[in-house]
Amino acid sequence: MNSTDQKYTSRLLKGGALFEDMRRLVMVWSDEIPENEAYAYLRGLLPKSTLARVRDIYTNSFRPRFIHGSPPDAWRLAKILEEQKADLEIIRPFYYWITARAELPLYELVSDFLYPRSRSMDRQVRIEDAVTWLAQRTRQYNISWSHGVIVRVAQGILAALRDFGILVGTVRKQISNSGLSPKAFAIIAFCLNEMGFSGRQLFYHPDWRLFLLDEAGVVHLLLDCHQYGWLRYDSAGDIKRIEFPAKTFKEFSREVLG
Repeated sequence: MNSTDQKYTSRLLKGGALFEDMRRLVMVWSDEIPENEAYAYLRGLLPKSTLARVRDIYTNSFRPRFIHGSPPDAWRLAKILEEQKADLEIIRPFYYWITARAELPLYELVSDFLYPRSRSMDRQVRIEDAVTWLAQRTRQYNISWSHGVIVRVAQGILAALRDFGILVGTVRKQISNSGLSPKAFAIIAFCLNEMGFSGRQLFYHPDWRLFLLDEAGVVHLLLDCHQYGWLRYDSAGDIKRIEFPAKTFKEFSREVLG
C-alpha cells in the first residue's frame, strides 16, 4: 500500500471495528440499493441507532471499506463467506484485512509499530505509545490534526484491533498470541493473487504484517495450505511459485471451507 494524504483520514474516531454492524450490512447490501437512499434503507437494520449514527456507520465505515475500498466491492466477497457459514476464525480476520486496507492509520500502526514490537519482550500496547506514534506520523505527512483528534483516532485504532483479535485486554492491552489460521490465510492469499500479486510479490506482500507474520510464518502457512491442497507452493532460492486451483473466489472459498 502507498501512503498518501488522501488516504490518511480520521474516520476511525467515528467508529472502530464495528464488526457486527459490518456483518449485518454485508448480508443485506446489493447493487439495487441506490447510495443516495442507503441511510433510510439501512435504518431498519440498525434499530438502536439514530439516523445520524446510521449515516456515520455507512459513510465512514461501510462505504470506504466494503464498497470503495481495496479490493473494490469487498462486500461481495464477505457475503460469500457469510453465506457459506464460515467460522469466526475466518470471518474476523477477513473483515480486519478489508478494514485495515481502507484505514491507513490502522494499517501503518500495525505494520510499522506493532509488528516490530511483537518481536520484543514487551508486548504491551499503551495508548500513550499509539498517540506518540500517530503524532509523529501526522507530522511526517504534514497533516494538521489537533492533539484531541490524534488521541481519539488512536483510541479508535486500538479498540478496533482489540475487537479484531490482534490485541487483547480492555484497559491494559497487549499483543495477542493467537495467529492466523491456514484457512483464513488461504482465502486472503487468493484475494491478493486475484488483485495481481503472485509469486514473490504475494510471498513478500506487506499485508502479512497486519497479522504479525514474518517470512517464516508465511512459509509455514503456505506449506500448510499446500498440504491441504488449497494451493501449490514451490520455492527454489528466491524464486517463489504460488498457484491456486480454483477460478473464482466462490469456488475457492467453498473448497477451503469444505
